Amino acid sequence: MAIHFLLVDDERLFVETLATRLVQRGFSVDCAFSGAEALALLDKENTIDVVVLDVKMPGIGGFEVVEAIKKRYPLVEVIMLTGHATVPSAIAAMKLGAADYLIKPCDLDYLLTRAEAAATRKRAREEEIRLVKIRPYISERERDELIAKILER
Repeated sequence: MAIHFLLVDDERLFVETLATRLVQRGFSVDCAFSGAEALALLDKENTIDVVVLDVKMPGIGGFEVVEAIKKRYPLVEVIMLTGHATVPSAIAAMKLGAADYLIKPCDLDYLLTRAEAAATRKRAREEEIRLVKIRPYISERERDELIAKILER
């Protein structure tokens, strides 16, 4: 199953170029040019697997966006992509729930390797949740607790 990407960056040319390259490789791609636009798109589109998110954007920055995504859509994986990488920034991104933190410019094959690993994690967690939901003889409370544990990973 192909990955459905959401690319989020205020640099329009970067987003459009990356989107073109991903579509040429057979992936589904949506684009947003601000954090607010990305969150609005996620509200409408429930098939996004991996968000590739810039750290520094005007308005709602990447850290705020990843935090909102992980609260509202905990299964969606986020790869932070920045031209201004620092170790504290990378640590902060991972603490907020980012699956990865990559430096621009990033080799497309490497980005795809990381995105495929993230999408595989997402799909495995979705399957675990599905199996918990259909498990017989389990209380609603136990089911909710098991799902919460899956989402924490």
